[in-house]
Amino acid sequence: MTKTQCLIIGSGPAGYTSAIYLTRAGVNSILIEGLQKGGQLTQTTTIENYPGFPEGIDGYQLMENMRQQAANLGADLRAGLVTAIDASKRPFVATLDGGGQIEADTVIVATGATAKYLGLPDETKYAGQGVSACATCDGFFYRKKVVAVVGGGDTACEEADYLSHLASKVYMIVRKDYLRASEAMQKHVNERENIEILYNTNTVGLFGDNGVEGAHLVRFKGTDKEELFDISIDGFFLAIGHRPNTEFLNGQVMLDPQGYIVTDGRTTATSVEGIFAAGDVADPRYRQAIAAAAGGCRAAIDVKQFLA
Repeated sequence: MTKTQCLIIGSGPAGYTSAIYLTRAGVNSILIEGLQKGGQLTQTTTIENYPGFPEGIDGYQLMENMRQQAANLGADLRAGLVTAIDASKRPFVATLDGGGQIEADTVIVATGATAKYLGLPDETKYAGQGVSACATCDGFFYRKKVVAVVGGGDTACEEADYLSHLASKVYMIVRKDYLRASEAMQKHVNERENIEILYNTNTVGLFGDNGVEGAHLVRFKGTDKEELFDISIDGFFLAIGHRPNTEFLNGQVMLDPQGYIVTDGRTTATSVEGIFAAGDVADPRYRQAIAAAAGGCRAAIDVKQFLA
């Protein structure tokens, strides 16, 4: 069985930053990169809000830079997927998809969260060409343009409100006849003159020759009032939630009702002594690359202090 002082589970800004800090601190660590090296950012085009890149940087390139930086410092980066972890006692034992196991004195969970999609083929077709799951990340590209936000909860209202300050018009596509968001958030979107809420409406497809140019919608789906219609849009934003990648933990670490790892607030420590969490897997609020990188830094420092 392979042994290490710290096992980092997941790549992305949190995982790679943890590896950079731990390697420089002389802590023996292994990083298991998961199914998608670099995480969600590798599917993002130009990132303009990550400090240090005046002209912006391609998401894939940013993550490749982080990975290479960790590798250059001597970090042990390994392909693979952690399928289970025994957190009942230290050292912890992680099982990999290939059947191997790693024994670790500490663990940093940096597996991120996956945006929920509607499951339409067009979402894949137009990925990076008008389809996004992050208004904060991509809203700037839609200044003075028309966009749509799918969802009726707090997240959707927040995204729509944010985009309303950039876009000329924002449609909210809501499948129910009401918003699930808090009264405060409903008030925000209802007060925005350039936000139009389409209730009882589902998206059935997208269209466009060189990226998203519009959406095929259906109102009152499955009823005798069913109505098909199209809207012209330049961007299509999903805001129906995220799924934190915590299934492999099997409830051994305390999670919140949405499945995000609960940390103690002041540090990245979880409910299990010796296990730490960084990035989107423990952050349902911000979900930004720079916040994830900062979390990776904090987790590495917490591990170093814990081992000491």
